[in-house]
Parts: sequence; structure tokens; C-alpha cells
Amino acid sequence: VIINALRTSNLRGDCTTCGTGKFLILLMVFGLIYLLMVDRGPQQLDPELGLEDTVKVGSHNLSAKSTIQKLLRRPPRLPPRLPSFGDANKDEASKWLSRQHKVKEAFIHAWAGYKSYALGYDELMPLSQRGTDGLGGLGATVVDSLDTAMIMGVDEIVSEAGFWIETQLSKRISEKGQVNLFETTIRVLGGLLSAYHLSGGHGGTTAKWGSSHMPKGPKPEIYLEIAKDLADRLMYAFTLSPTPVPYSDVILQSKTAHPAPDGLSSTSEVATLQLEFSYLSNISGDPKYGTKAMKVLEHMRKLPKVEGLVPIYI
Repeated sequence: VIINALRTSNLRGDCTTCGTGKFLILLMVFGLIYLLMVDRGPQQLDPELGLEDTVKVGSHNLSAKSTIQKLLRRPPRLPPRLPSFGDANKDEASKWLSRQHKVKEAFIHAWAGYKSYALGYDELMPLSQRGTDGLGGLGATVVDSLDTAMIMGVDEIVSEAGFWIETQLSKRISEKGQVNLFETTIRVLGGLLSAYHLSGGHGGTTAKWGSSHMPKGPKPEIYLEIAKDLADRLMYAFTLSPTPVPYSDVILQSKTAHPAPDGLSSTSEVATLQLEFSYLSNISGDPKYGTKAMKVLEHMRKLPKVEGLVPIYI
């Protein structure tokens, strides 16, 4: 219809003699025709127009439709403007330094309360201001806090905790009764091994953790010897068990072990002992610790599974 209208139109061919209004109308009509041709697709172009779907430019074929789509496409969104790194980094570093000091102050405050009311006990009960032995009576908070104090560079706490460990912990280990294998391993044995490493044992250092100097306190060998004594007693949970899965509880004084009342072992507990015992084998040269711990994982691989998972108790 539009083409026939153009053919019968009395518009003159010479655009230079057309009025401004007629010239604009002519441009608009041709623009509409072009858009209609693009929307109809390459196989529905009117042959009377003598137009082709593609135009060859050099060695490339340019599609009219794709060209128009590119022209009409929205420009990509620009990424947000980032602040200059100079001032931003300084402000961010200042914030983190302030937070670091607050955390250190909180740690020192917590240790001061523990030292005043519960030193040597496993935990502090802050409201009643007294200590309690809920983890076997091995001074879990002392040992568990030592590596944190070393990393923070709080020499006073390192000296106090180290002195207590050197003079009191070995006696506690030989006299105390029942302890949980998992809790004692991750808190006491793990704390002793961390203290050994951070105080310079086996090439360890606190420099990798941000401290600028070696911590004070006992020599690394002190922590290692106590760790071996404790681990040797904990090993009875493995050796007395009829399966590679260790018993849950150990009697340190009598060097015996027994399972939980229901006879089950927590999968998450027995499958997380490998870190401490393997590292102890590494630094002591005695493979028995790591060998026993790794047999738990070998046993778990053979257990029947549901969708690849073992039960929470085995």
C-alpha cells in the first residue's frame, strides 16, 4: 500500500525543489518502509524494492537487521565508580586496627576475670565468679587461650599460662579421671601442639600470624613432652576398642577407656581427631598417633552409606 502510494504520489523526484514539509514526509515514509523490511526478515523482502538482505563490505557480510539491532541496543551499564585507593585504604586500615585493639582488650579482660576467679579450672562462671571443671579438670581455658595470646603478642598472659602448664598440667594429667576424647583432643592436646609450634618448635613462628616477636614462656620442648604424655593416655581409646573407631571416654589416671553408655561414637568427633594426632606424629617422629587416627577414616570408607553419607553415630 505504501509503495503504491509512493508510485502515484505527485511528489517531485528532485528533493532540492521540494518544500521542507514534503521532504520531511518523504524521509519519514522511507524510514518506515526500511523498518518494515527489517522486521519482515530476509526471506520476505519485497523484490520490487531491489534491496538485498546483506551487503558485502570487504570480506564481511553485513546483515541489515543485525546492524539495526546493534544500533538500537542499549549501551552496557557502566560499573560503579570506585573511590581512589589511597585514602580509602588508609581509612579501612585504621578501622581494622581499631577493631583489632578492641578484640585484644576484650581478650585481656576475659583472661583477667578467669585468672582472678578460676585459674586452673576448665571454665569460669562469671556471674557466680567461680570456676568449674566441665571438661575433665585439665585447665582447658589456660591451654586453649595460650596460642591466642601468642598470636596477639600479650606476653604477660603467655608467661602466666605457660608457667601454669609447665608446673601444673602434667600432675593434672596423671591424677585426673574421665575425660572426653574429642574435647580433650581439640582443646588441650591441640592447644599444646599450637603452643609448641608458635613458640618456635619444628621451625614454627608467630611471625606468620602477625606477631613481631617470639613469645615468652617455657621452651617448645616442654609443650611437646606434655602433649606426648597426654596423647599416650588418649591412645587407649583406640587400642582398647575392638574396631578402628575409638571409644568416647578415657580414664587418664588408670589408662583405660570405655564407650559411651549407648555404645555409639559420634561421627563428627572421631573424624576430626586426625589433625592433632597426625601433626604429633610429624613432630615427634612416632607414627603411632597418626596411624591410629587415620584408620578411622579408612573404616568409615567401608561403612554402608545412604546417598554417600554415613550416620551421625557409628
